[in-house]
Order: sequence, then structure tokens, then C-alpha cells
Amino acid sequence: MTDIDIQKYRSKLKCNFEQIEECFDDYTNDALRNLSEDGVEKYFEGASRVCMIGRGWEPVSIYLEEMPGISNSLGESALELVSQSVWDMSRTPNGNSIPPFMQCLPEAARRLGSLEQMEHFLKIIFDFMESTTGSIHGHHTTFASPGLPELLKQSPYLLNQLSLEGLKNWVEYGARNYNNHPERQIDYFSLQSADSRAMLQRERHGTLFMDNQRQLDMYLRGMWEDESYFVPYSLGFDELRKPVPYYDNLGIRVPDVYDDFVSDLGAVSGLDRYRVTIAHIAAHRRWTDVLIADNFSPFQRIAIEHLEDSRVEYLMLKEYPGLRKYLLALHPKPVEGDCDTEKESCVRHRLAMLSRSILDEDHGYTNEHVLEFRKRFFDVVEKDGGTTKAMVDIGITFTTRTRLQSDQLPHIRFENTEVDYRDDNRHMWVFIEENDEAEDYENKQQKKSEELENEGLPPRHYPEWDYNTSSFKPDWVSLYESIHPSANSSDIDKILDKHAALAKLLKLILDKLKPQRFVRVRYQEEGSELDLDIAIRSLIDYKCGSQPDPRINMSHKHDGRDIAVMILLDLSASLNDKPDGSDQTILQLSQEAVSLLAWTIDQLGDKYAIAGFHSDTRHNVRYYHLKGYSEKFDDTVKGRLAAMDAGYSTRMGAAIRHAGHYLEAQTAEKKLMLILTDGEPADIDVEDSKYLITDTKKAVDELSSRGMNSYCISLDRKADDYIQDIFGVGGYTIIDHVEKLPEKLPLLFASLTS
Repeated sequence: MTDIDIQKYRSKLKCNFEQIEECFDDYTNDALRNLSEDGVEKYFEGASRVCMIGRGWEPVSIYLEEMPGISNSLGESALELVSQSVWDMSRTPNGNSIPPFMQCLPEAARRLGSLEQMEHFLKIIFDFMESTTGSIHGHHTTFASPGLPELLKQSPYLLNQLSLEGLKNWVEYGARNYNNHPERQIDYFSLQSADSRAMLQRERHGTLFMDNQRQLDMYLRGMWEDESYFVPYSLGFDELRKPVPYYDNLGIRVPDVYDDFVSDLGAVSGLDRYRVTIAHIAAHRRWTDVLIADNFSPFQRIAIEHLEDSRVEYLMLKEYPGLRKYLLALHPKPVEGDCDTEKESCVRHRLAMLSRSILDEDHGYTNEHVLEFRKRFFDVVEKDGGTTKAMVDIGITFTTRTRLQSDQLPHIRFENTEVDYRDDNRHMWVFIEENDEAEDYENKQQKKSEELENEGLPPRHYPEWDYNTSSFKPDWVSLYESIHPSANSSDIDKILDKHAALAKLLKLILDKLKPQRFVRVRYQEEGSELDLDIAIRSLIDYKCGSQPDPRINMSHKHDGRDIAVMILLDLSASLNDKPDGSDQTILQLSQEAVSLLAWTIDQLGDKYAIAGFHSDTRHNVRYYHLKGYSEKFDDTVKGRLAAMDAGYSTRMGAAIRHAGHYLEAQTAEKKLMLILTDGEPADIDVEDSKYLITDTKKAVDELSSRGMNSYCISLDRKADDYIQDIFGVGGYTIIDHVEKLPEKLPLLFASLTS
């Protein structure tokens, strides 16, 4: 590299230390070998940021020397992650910990193996730093974390002994028990105390992936002729949604530790668990075809996934029959009849029984559907191994033949259904829009990511009230909003025609509700009559040679009704049920009622919007715009109403808060939120039924405190048990006969706003 090139790169580094100058050529050459052009820019930007902390040349030198290798291992995003972490640490009293922090990073990167793992590691360090950095009582002086330098010095050793989850537990124990004892804290984190070593021994368990990475690489390449990479993840940082193995175009994701498995079904070592997981994924990569997810319902998809898992395992065992004993030990064996179809959804239970029966000849099940579809499965795969498409046909038929009304219940039975060596099957599905051209899987996945990035709205985060602690969980719920898809608007016109007699009755009521008082609107160029005062003044101006005011007319408008309405619809899966004695689902009846209500409000001229919601845990609350305040009740809005669909659960508090955000923005004397629901607030990640009820109550109180009224129309005959707790006395109506909803809802609105 020429002197000119060196000077070009030297100008990018905003730092002047003699020790840096001596090695700058080597640093630059190393960066150019390991980093892209953009990465080199970030490399020098990061080094300049480290230099600006004012801690001398050593942190800068370590950054320049180590970061090309770290970035080559974890990705170039690590450059900014590390430099920002150093900067953040320098803003605290823990500046003396920066050198050991920088020195522990190379070994941490080697042991952790992925950027996600490094982010978790840094979170452990910074959480500990914040919890143990304190202030002297009665003074503003702050002191550094006593144990942080020792923790950083011991980090390479600890990461060789523990998984990230184990490290997190070990660190939290020390921080919790020795926060007020600096000397004992130092002893703990320097591994000098007996308590520290005992805790380390307790957290040291299982088979660490990084200790066996080379062996597993050879297994994947030698046994399966697969050249993919492994990317480890930790099980300790998402307590609600435990991550599971999967693969994509970036590599195969596996846990960073597997414990030995021991149960009544058998024993499997941690290393063998890795082998089984890798074999299952490699079998998918070899034999599974991609399917278009839009063509199937959620129940159909989960059935297809179970059958495809069984198919690739059947093919896998034909090549490597020795794996069968491990699969039999690891695959759960659901007890027939254990799932209560009156109280819980048994979809997973039935499919786990079918999957076990396919794997285990001595399954012992007598369920006629399980036996029938086990036979169908083997009739297909024993000929030529079958295809993914064949599993689709069996899965759809199984779903249709075995479906129960209770499958829609929010409480799903997971006991003895989770096959933890199987991946999450995301590779099987691709979501496309109508008229998309066929593309290969990799291109389709890339396009999907770009669409989400460029067009999808980011989630809105809302707090949730926890009555156990009498406090809010900040940013607890992620809500995604979108415009509801459309269907045929003529379906709504047919509904209005069907209820023409009711519309005539409503018309008579609405005429009485319409404001009867008129007020003048003056200074109009066009109007219903002449405004004499303004006209005479304009005539005088004209005679005097001045420019006359052309606004000589006036008109009249009704005064006395200033209302903004938000109609919020519960679109959870239970709307697909049919009330007793009705040939229509609750969803169809709700669709008719909302269409008539929209027509009613439109006749009155009130401002109104319509939205729907459902949820799939706190991470995925979906909010759909059916009509905005500025939109007219036209074919576009009718098309969205015609496409109303139902699914998932009812996390009502977050939806009310988001709808209140739009309602509050309206300028109106009275603001009313109408909530139409068929059940109590519930979601699959919440066991305590009182939890979401109290959160919804809190959301309703928040509306009231901001000058908005709420009113609930419940279709749940059991609503007396909880609805008054949420909406208070007089804040709700329970409609026992759901088939009368289209008639009652517009009349109820008329009475509320009269």
C-alpha cells in the first residue's frame, strides 16, 4: 500500500497517539483484509469514538487490533456495537473498567459465535454495572462498581464454563447478594469466595455448543453433505417465547447449551441432542419443499408441519436407523384422553398423538382418527418417500375431520406436545400477494424482508397494568396497525337491502335526532339567501369606487350535535362460532350490525371511524383500520367491511389505548368509543384471567380521564361475571340473543347519542 493510501486512511482516524502511529500500517492492512469498504469506514469511525473518551491510547489500540477479527466472526455491525458500548461505559464512573472490557471481547466473540449472543453478553455486563454503581449516602458523589473490573477479567474463563443463561444467573446472584458489601463483591467476582465457586458449579451444566462446534461441523458435512453454518442462541433472554432451532439463508440456529435429557422414555446426552436436532434440520433442507402460506388456515398449517416433520424423520431413519432410539426418547408421548375438550384447545394434543404414533409402532393409541391418518401417512411414504404436497393433502383432511368447536379456545394444551429437537418450520412457508410472480425461495424471502422494511409500519408499544404490583409494565405490548384488506363491496349493499325495513324505522328515529336548530354562516360567495347588511356595504363601496366584498350571501347549518365516534370491533377467533339456533356465525351477525350502524351514523352526519383488533400474545396485537374519520361510507369502506375475518385472541386494553389515540385527536364536543365484543379479555400468554380484565379497566379509566366516553356491547351471556368491573354501572349492554344484534346495535347508538 502506498504512502498516499496510508494517508487517506490515516485521515479517517481522529486520534493522535504516538503508539498508534507505530502500528497504523498493520492495523489498516488487517482491516482491509477482513472488512468491506463500508466496514473500513465504520472501523475508523468507531476507533475515533473510542479515542474521544479520553482514556489514553490503550483502548484505541485494542479496538484497532481486535475489531477486524471480531467483525469477521460476528459481522460488521459489531464495530458500532463495541464502540458505542465503550462510549457508554466512559460516561459512567466505571472508566477504569474500559481496558479489561476491551481485552475480554476477543475471547467473548470466539465463545459466543454470533452478534445476538454478543448483544446479550453486553446486556449482562451493563445491567450489572448499573445495579452495582452507586452514590455515597447524602452526597452527589458516585462510586464505580467494585466488582466490574474483576467480572471482566474473569469473563473469558466464565464463558468457557457457562452458557450465557448460566452466566446471567451467576452475575445476578452476586449483584443481588453483595451489592452493599464492596469487599465481598470483589471476592465473589474474582472467584475467591466459596459462595462464588459453589454458584458457578450450580450453573455449570449441560453440553456447551462452542466446546463441540468442530465436531458438529464435521457431523453436518460428513453425514449430511451440508455446508451450512451454525449460529448459536441463548435460552435465557426471552422467558415468554423460548426460542427454538430453525434455519434460514444465514445458517442453522441452535441453542448454546443442551442439558442431558432423562425421562421415562429414555436418556439422551447433550451432544446426541445436538446431533438429532441437526439431523432433523438437515433432513428438512434435503427433502422439504416450500409452500405458499396464504393458501392455508393456521390450523391447516400446523397439521401440515407435524406431518412433514414426521415424513422427513421417516426418510432420515431409512438412512440412519440408529437415530430412532433418540427420537423415541425425545418425542413426548401424550396420554390419550388427557386433554379436556370442554375447557381447552386440543389441536396440538391430537397432532402430537398422530406424530408419536407414526414414530412409535407400540404407541398404544385407539383414537380412530389417529389410526386412520397414521395408515394414510404410511400408504404414501412407503411407496417412494412421499412429497411435501402429499402431506398437505393429508393435513387438510385431518384438520377437517377432527376439528372441534373448542379448538378456538384461547387456552391451548401444550403439555406433552412440544418436540424440542424439531425446528419451527419457518423455512416451509412463504407469504405472497395476489399476482406475484413465482420466484425461488431465497429471492422470495429477500423480497418479503424488503417489503416489511419499506412498507410495514413499525409497532406501537403500549404499557400494560399489572394489578399484582399495582404498576404499569412499560412498553409491554407491541401493536401493529394496517388497513384491512378488501373484498366485494356489493356484499354490504346486499346486507343493507336485507334490512331495508329496519332502515325505514331507523330513518324515522334519525330525523328526530338530527339537529333542528339553524345558525347563520355569513360572508359566503354562494349561499341560500342574500345577506342584506353585507350587500348594502358592498354597494356603497362600489359607488365610492372601492373594491366591493363579493361575499354577500349567507347560508344556514344545523347546530347542536358535535360527536365523534370510534367503533372498535373484537375480531377474535370465537366470532366464528354459531349461536344456538342460528345459521349465521357471530362474525356475520356483527358484520351486518356494523354495516347498519355505519349507515346510521352516516345519515346523522357524525364523525366516526371503525377499527378491529385481535392478538397473538403481547408481542403481536393486530389493529385493522376499516374506516377512517376522513373517509366516506363508500365502496372502499364497504369492501373492507365485507372482508372482515376473525382469529386469535382478545387483548383488549392495548386496542382501546390505540383507538383512544385516534379518537382524542378529533375536535368534537362529545367523544364516544363503542366496543363490540363477544367475550372477556384473554390471550394465550396469560394464565391469570383477572390480569387482562384489570388492564382493560385501566385503559377505560384512561379514556375517561382524557374526556372520552366508552360503552361496551357484549355478546357474552356470561359477561355479568366481569363486565361491570371493566366498564362500570351503566357502561355496557349485554345482548343475550345475538341474532338480534343487527336490529339492536343502531337503536342502541341512537339512544346513547340522542
